[in-house]
Amino acid sequence: MGRAWRWGLTVLVAGFLLWYGSYYTTIAVWELRKLFSWFALPLMALGCCLAAAGLAHWLRRRAGRRGSGTAAPLLVWLGGALGLVLAVGWLVYGSYLQDRAYMATAEIVTEPVPGLSARSPYVVGKAQAAPHLGDVTGEISDITYLPDSDRFGALVERRGWLAGYEVGLVQEVPLGGTGRSQERCSFDVDRADARISGWFTHNLGRKISAERRWVRFDAGDAYVTCSGGTPVVVVPLKRQTGLLVVTERPAGVALYDGRTGKLTVTSDTSAVPGPSYPLSIAARQREGTAAVGGFSDWWFERSGWDASEDGANEGNESEFTLRYADTSGGSAYVTPLTPQGEASSVVAVSTVPTRHQGGSLAPMTVHRLSPAWSSPKALVALIKAEYRDVCCYNDDEVFEVVPTGGNTWTATVGSEQNIRYRVEGRGPVDGREATCLKAADGALIRCGYAAPGSPEEQELKRREQQKQQEDAAKGSGSGGDPGDLTRLSDEQLAALQRRLGDEFVRRLKNG
Repeated sequence: MGRAWRWGLTVLVAGFLLWYGSYYTTIAVWELRKLFSWFALPLMALGCCLAAAGLAHWLRRRAGRRGSGTAAPLLVWLGGALGLVLAVGWLVYGSYLQDRAYMATAEIVTEPVPGLSARSPYVVGKAQAAPHLGDVTGEISDITYLPDSDRFGALVERRGWLAGYEVGLVQEVPLGGTGRSQERCSFDVDRADARISGWFTHNLGRKISAERRWVRFDAGDAYVTCSGGTPVVVVPLKRQTGLLVVTERPAGVALYDGRTGKLTVTSDTSAVPGPSYPLSIAARQREGTAAVGGFSDWWFERSGWDASEDGANEGNESEFTLRYADTSGGSAYVTPLTPQGEASSVVAVSTVPTRHQGGSLAPMTVHRLSPAWSSPKALVALIKAEYRDVCCYNDDEVFEVVPTGGNTWTATVGSEQNIRYRVEGRGPVDGREATCLKAADGALIRCGYAAPGSPEEQELKRREQQKQQEDAAKGSGSGGDPGDLTRLSDEQLAALQRRLGDEFVRRLKNG
């Protein structure tokens, strides 16, 4: 009876520890699985050599030859050397296979990027969050662009070790226009007292692991939304797949209610009010483009692309969340890409949808650009040179240079509190970078060089013709100088000649 009681108590304690430690066991399984994928093949080779050495030694003893001999130690040394060679080789080749696995859904096309809507830069959304928090004492832990509502969501942590979040702020940061609506929704600090990386039972990751084992998340993927005054923390989840080549896949989302503290883990992401595909997986897919060629090209970095890391995009150079310009309501993680090596021109743009159903990788599309763009650093210098009257003085600067569809890019100009202008470009046309200055709301002001046949060139021609007509009408109406005749169109010049002839005939008749 005593032995059964001890065994039962041991099982209960072990079960409690496994339940309570679900968060740590999940982390341990993830890390051990990654380690196994790197060292499984070398360890198996070493094990085979050791087994062969043991078998040889056993056969020698069975045959009556009890001398130590040299076969067993030699096989051990050979096994160790073979295991070391396989370990180094597999660490290299395994990385290549991992990149290839993330490239499984990639498609490289020459079609232009679909039309994308420009948005306020991330740093502007971050700078404008703090002034709108009012008397909140917490600290901003995350800023995320929510493409569905064209707003920025800020998640504010409550101060203290055993505390969760304090408020969620969803604000409109318009790129042009005067609307600056905002919604601040408070957490119930007694019922919803968990946060990512919190302590003990206040750890949101622990709650997620207790609800669904063997899934993890990246803290940078989480964000907050406000629904009817209720804050909801959305955490896109990930799972591991593979044995020798371990990769990550989406695994639904976790929704944490900021009023009731209820946690819901679901695979149906259609109703999620924002991105449901983990941004960290999209970034890993983009990094996997290095394996677009063969192993030798991957090893010597002769294939694939890197995120542009200079100029205005430094520190925020990849996975821009942008809405499509059509009425579909879709959005994508968009990244300007440069070739590996010293070249810094933008030669391609990658897109990964922010929403994806199922547990497979979302499709990634790499759009090759023709013509290629100059580097963001060169574009910033060009903007400062061509539009020096509007950039850059006082606190004004050039923010994110992001793709906005087709072959166009958009850079925003202004301060963190007030976006004043945007500059749109199309890449080098006839050997010259085509750029146009527009107001923040998109109204055309002027062009440094308008690409032939572009809407900007047509608008400038229309304005010029309208001005010529107004000047001609003003000159003829006042009876004075008709203005510069070289600026008149053929129709306007013919009309002026007819009026001149009529005036000559009238005066001759009157003597």
